[in-house]
Amino acid sequence: GGRRCYSRCRLPFTVFLFLQNFSKEGETSSSRCDSLSNLIARKCKRQDIINPQSELSEIVNDPFQIRKDNVIQIKPQKIRLALRRGEYPTFKFKRAEGYPIDLYYLMDLSYSMKDDLEKVKSLGKQLLDALTSVTKSIQIGFGSFVDKTVLPFVNTNKEKMKNPCPTKSQKCQPPFDFKHVLKLTNNADTFNTEVQKQHISGNLDPPEAGLDAMMQAAVCGDIIGWRNVTRLLVYTSDDGFHFAGDGKLGAILNPNDGKCHLNSLGFYEDSHKYDYPSIAELAQKLAENNIQPIFAVTSKIMPIYQELSKMIPKSAVGELKEDSSNVVQLIKDAYNNLSSKVIMKHNNLPDGVRIEYKSKCSDGENVNDKNGTCSNVKIGEEVEFIVTITAEKCLDKTYTFEIRPLGFTDKLEIELRTECNCNCDDSFEMAEHCNKHGSIKCGICSCTNNRIGQFCECDPGQQSTQELVTACHRDNSSASCSNQGDCFCGRCTCHTSPKKKIYGQFCECDNVNCELNLGKLCGGHGTCDCGTCKCNSGFSGSACQCPQSDQRCKNNNGRICSGRGTCECNQCKCNTGYEPPHCKECPACPSPCPKYIHCVECLGFDSGPYKDNCTASCTNIKHNKTGTVKQKPCKEKSSKDCWIIFSMTELDGVSQYEVVIRKEQDCPKPPNIAAIIGGGVSGVLLIGLAILLIWKLITELYDRKEFRRFEQEKTKAKWQDGDNPLFQTATTTVINPLNN
Repeated sequence: GGRRCYSRCRLPFTVFLFLQNFSKEGETSSSRCDSLSNLIARKCKRQDIINPQSELSEIVNDPFQIRKDNVIQIKPQKIRLALRRGEYPTFKFKRAEGYPIDLYYLMDLSYSMKDDLEKVKSLGKQLLDALTSVTKSIQIGFGSFVDKTVLPFVNTNKEKMKNPCPTKSQKCQPPFDFKHVLKLTNNADTFNTEVQKQHISGNLDPPEAGLDAMMQAAVCGDIIGWRNVTRLLVYTSDDGFHFAGDGKLGAILNPNDGKCHLNSLGFYEDSHKYDYPSIAELAQKLAENNIQPIFAVTSKIMPIYQELSKMIPKSAVGELKEDSSNVVQLIKDAYNNLSSKVIMKHNNLPDGVRIEYKSKCSDGENVNDKNGTCSNVKIGEEVEFIVTITAEKCLDKTYTFEIRPLGFTDKLEIELRTECNCNCDDSFEMAEHCNKHGSIKCGICSCTNNRIGQFCECDPGQQSTQELVTACHRDNSSASCSNQGDCFCGRCTCHTSPKKKIYGQFCECDNVNCELNLGKLCGGHGTCDCGTCKCNSGFSGSACQCPQSDQRCKNNNGRICSGRGTCECNQCKCNTGYEPPHCKECPACPSPCPKYIHCVECLGFDSGPYKDNCTASCTNIKHNKTGTVKQKPCKEKSSKDCWIIFSMTELDGVSQYEVVIRKEQDCPKPPNIAAIIGGGVSGVLLIGLAILLIWKLITELYDRKEFRRFEQEKTKAKWQDGDNPLFQTATTTVINPLNN
């Protein structure tokens, strides 16, 4: 009964009326839940109204204190809250002086950080001395990182795995992902001794395994030696970082599990099994373990780490000199900035519970946001946080959650339960009010014997409850009684309202959900009936927006829309291409002149294809014999190739025209046969003569060229004597051998 009462009063600042016979026909039991002023306005008495209140009690509220063994910066420390509606518990935070610090120095040992390592080897005492001005209790530790020991992150050649330095003469330690070197200690000499043993290493690609190292430093708390104090993680590097997904380049497919994997020597031994963490995963683990990172990086990569810092709450970025000479001052400044900013965070919040903060900071500024935030909080200053906790539903048990400032160990513990019982005293068994088939609790009937209804008046008989419920649905996709009524015994009882009438078998109809015109329901010219406007006499249209008149649709001739459209809502709806208001003109339509040239020819000159049947073929063309052709006339060729000039005016109706035709046609003169023949013969003769002259000119030029060549060769000739081998002389000499 009590929980049923509260289920009807979910909104803040509402109360419940348990008076019998309050709900009228068509009203649901939820009408009993309203604001106090509304119920009193309905003549309800205060003694019949239940208004359960929230209760807030402080369980632990120790004062602020600063002691070496116990520092309290937040009060109260624990409260118990019985919540009915949005409540405003208040707590205060006071920044303490000398709050203990654990600082873990995490250094990039890739080869480019060689100069920086030499500076860090003597850093221990400087760090302790610098932070002693802030707190008397400080511990420092040391760890280093390079990259995953698989390709393509490091060179896996055996020689390079032993000494990844660029030259063999240099001494480098083998590459590794992360190595925890020194547990947190307050001994500067121990810090210097362990760091002195470290050597530079190397890898292939510029990004390093910094996020891997931060994750292990955050989750391996016992090995690192974190105390329950302010925890600072100083990250130094001169390059970027690998993140989730980059491990796939080295065939590492398992996502980072966020667990500790350091072996007895302090190495991250499973780096080849798990991918790099995502930024969101790292931010979550840092917040869970109350660790505040300080990124000390060189100027060239400052923008990268500034963007990273935006995604990690309570983190800081500082510019590191190339040799790390300013790292001590950088850490001190970053710590002061971090510790002066207070950001509240809650965890383990139950479902259905929301929290909002209003911060009253030391500078008097009020800040409303999801996380209470105050900046520039000085040591010893108090800031106040007002928390609005809203329960949207009844909780089934008491839940405990925490609110704490990021980077500090102090917290406010809240035990929360919801106040859902109305504690009514009007319980009656088998009451007349419930037709003796139910008992009364908080003015509402709780029925027995399968009875249902507001007063247990309905006996479903053989019908199941589901069948009765289905009977109140218009179809399978509709809501019960259209969400405008209540289903009683298989019938809809529609809700009532002074401004709205709901009716219909399924309460599907009302008198307000109709089309509006000019901001008025049914244009102010009709009534709304189940989604349809019923227009008054003289009006029509879906919103009664149209006067029943066609006066505005008539042209000067009294023709509605010039016969080329329909009159709707006293406005012309023209045929395609024609323009309102009276559908007279059609600027986009093609000219009718070419289409009707044969009609113009037969009407004006009694010639052409329609000559013998002109009247029947051109019934839509009216010839105006006394009119004057317009300034921009039509000019078309007739069947006799004569130009006819005329003008066409569109009359009322479809394709009805009046034409005015110029009496004279522009016909071309007949051709001169003699001139054509004479010209042709003359042309042939002239062409022949031209060809002969050209031929003669070419041959003359060729002959002259050959003659010149002959003359040139003639001058060059050198004649010699010679015998013709075929020549036989006519004289023969014979010697007589007997003649001595």
